[in-house]
Amino acid sequence: MGRIAFDHVTKKYGDVVAVKDVSLEAADGEFLVLVGPSGCGKTTALRCLAGLEEVTDGTLYISDRDVTSLPPKDRDIAMVFQNYALYPHMDVYGNLAFALRLRKHEMAAAAANAPTDGEQSNGAAAFLGRLFTKNAPLRGADAEIDRRVRRAAEVLDLTDLLKRRPRQLSGGQRQRVALGRAIVREPQAFLMDEPLSNLDTQLRMQTRAEILKLHQRLKVTTIYVTHDQQEAMTMGDRLAVMKAGEIQQLDTPQRIYDHPASLFVAGFIGSPAMNMLPVIVQRSGDQIMLANGDFALPAPGRVKMRLTEAVGKEMTLGIRPEHVLPLPMNSNGADTQDRMAVNVDIVEPLGAEILMYMSGTGGRQVVGRFDPSQRARTGDRLYVGFKPEHLHLFDPETGNALI
Repeated sequence: MGRIAFDHVTKKYGDVVAVKDVSLEAADGEFLVLVGPSGCGKTTALRCLAGLEEVTDGTLYISDRDVTSLPPKDRDIAMVFQNYALYPHMDVYGNLAFALRLRKHEMAAAAANAPTDGEQSNGAAAFLGRLFTKNAPLRGADAEIDRRVRRAAEVLDLTDLLKRRPRQLSGGQRQRVALGRAIVREPQAFLMDEPLSNLDTQLRMQTRAEILKLHQRLKVTTIYVTHDQQEAMTMGDRLAVMKAGEIQQLDTPQRIYDHPASLFVAGFIGSPAMNMLPVIVQRSGDQIMLANGDFALPAPGRVKMRLTEAVGKEMTLGIRPEHVLPLPMNSNGADTQDRMAVNVDIVEPLGAEILMYMSGTGGRQVVGRFDPSQRARTGDRLYVGFKPEHLHLFDPETGNALI
């Protein structure tokens, strides 16, 4: 039904490559999120799928149908834009029904014989009259339009707002109207281009939950674009992380978080971002160590053999803030080379947790996410350790993950 596929799609603007050889597939009913920083090509890819941009190379499929050359209206998709794009002179009902009324007119015109010039003029006038007449009797297609509009209004809790105009609505209500306008089309796929970016934090979280409930109810394939990695993590069945027009990693949110494929993905997904520390691969007896001026850690067994040929080479060690452990400065004579001495620079209490920004020798920065029972204050000095099973190692030359 609603399977969507990009097959080696490229989009160029002159010499600028906005989307580079993108291949991905969204299964029927899947909620797939394209996420990345501004300028990474995610919106361009979505616009190519919608037919608003012509692809330079490659093929696009919707429901196993090649739509690469089809105009937007023939692709059976509905798009929700960043700006609400509501008609200010129409009430909510009119905004929801407008596209359906246009489609009805197009189908009727195609089915009828071509009229004379005078008849065509009269037909257009009659159509506009029906389009903007609120109390016209409901027959056939009009009754179907009314059914769809009222069903969408019920799903989105807009029933009591159908007679209001956009200026009488809050930002969240306007966004729900924009979503409703997509729902009434009953398309094969929804395309959403950062629909929550104009909302404040509380409304964004509320509307995010509403979109997820809507998707669970309708089970329509959805391609969702956002630059907000938290939004992407909480909404997507899978994420496609993009950079410079290319997909860096395509997987479930948890796998991308736990096993980032590159330095870019590790730094982009997660808030606060993963700590990145330069280390040198060293040999100490029969052990392979990851060392810098602050600590020396045994290399995890799962990568030890691969590092035997990299002795002397610089690597980047990654560790999530929640996998940093606070340790007391009093080590009672224990070997402290496997921990890092730090100064506490900033403490951010967040209620359920605290974020602690710390610096080691040479100003190397480390962020820790700790339980609020941790009583360290700005200016304190302490040790931090790292959970070895959660260490990540990257090749700084290629940016690729080794573990």
